[in-house]
Amino acid sequence: MRCGEKCFVVEMEANGKSHTKQLNARTPAEARKKIRKQTGEQTKIISVLKK
Repeated sequence: MRCGEKCFVVEMEANGKSHTKQLNARTPAEARKKIRKQTGEQTKIISVLKK
């Protein structure tokens, strides 16, 4: 874990299915960027919430 990271809960829709994933990031924008790198550019991100 890097300095200043917080836990975020990301709700997304990939391959027509809804998913929820937790990850550590410094900002909500960084959390979105990490999700898109892991799942692909076509993933629709519904919400990013701080846990």
